[in-house]
Amino acid sequence: MTTTVLEPPAARQGPGPLAQPLVEALDLALSRLVARTLPGDRRASGVGPGTELAQLRPYEIGDDVRHIDAAATARTGQPHVRLHVPERAMTTWIVLDISPSMAFGTALRLKADVAEGVALVFGRLGVRRAGSVGLVAFGAGAPRVLPPRGAKPGIVALRRMLAEGVAPDGQHHADGLAEALTRVIRLARAPGLVVAISDFRDQHGWQRAIGALRIRHSVLAAEIVDPRESELPAVGHLALVDPETGARVDVDTSNRRLRERFAALERERRETLARELRRLRVDHVALCTDQDWLLTLGRHLR
Repeated sequence: MTTTVLEPPAARQGPGPLAQPLVEALDLALSRLVARTLPGDRRASGVGPGTELAQLRPYEIGDDVRHIDAAATARTGQPHVRLHVPERAMTTWIVLDISPSMAFGTALRLKADVAEGVALVFGRLGVRRAGSVGLVAFGAGAPRVLPPRGAKPGIVALRRMLAEGVAPDGQHHADGLAEALTRVIRLARAPGLVVAISDFRDQHGWQRAIGALRIRHSVLAAEIVDPRESELPAVGHLALVDPETGARVDVDTSNRRLRERFAALERERRETLARELRRLRVDHVALCTDQDWLLTLGRHLR
């Protein structure tokens, strides 16, 4: 069995600064997204840390003083404690595209850089409240699985896997996304959050798998795009190489009809993708390499 050797792209810039206040703000937004889209009731039994009020009662010896409710205490003149329904620990599954096309980028950073940042953000949020994060990477042979882990070990393992980079040019597996999503279906036993991070280019047959995941899980599709994938600049003759297949094509970008046809095909591809995700009721956000991707993600989740 041949093992594909991954390597960081030569032009790697990294995801950029991950502003902690913005990441903190995303925590509440993500909780709302999961509550809105996750089927069924995720509440755990008993009381504990959470957002839903379980009981407001007079303080008793032995109660945690951090749970004292100032408003109720002031209103009644007697110390009261506020107890909440605990949130069930949730597993976040990150489905990450590491195919050669992710090493492309013509703006602030590569698509792989943005994908790395998105994975890190959801990894950080995923391990909160006793949660865990797992990863399935596709695009370099068979999907690679990082079993769910919580707290610091989960983040360390995620960072280590992200540091390995992407597949070299010429590696292409059109069913990679479908296989990765199918792997999550088999591994994710309890309802949770699934974040698919990909450019969704030249991937086939993933619709059924992501639709099946949506039945039991909250699913977010993070589409990573670059502005040069939407239109060709008029810069004369170019020799272009498809990183997925290694195929080379010579084009004359000064040809206006060619540029218009290219833009129309790409627009049609992206519209089809967005339409399919809407049909499957999968939350969809497009993050571009020429923008502040973290701010765009925050606005979408808000």
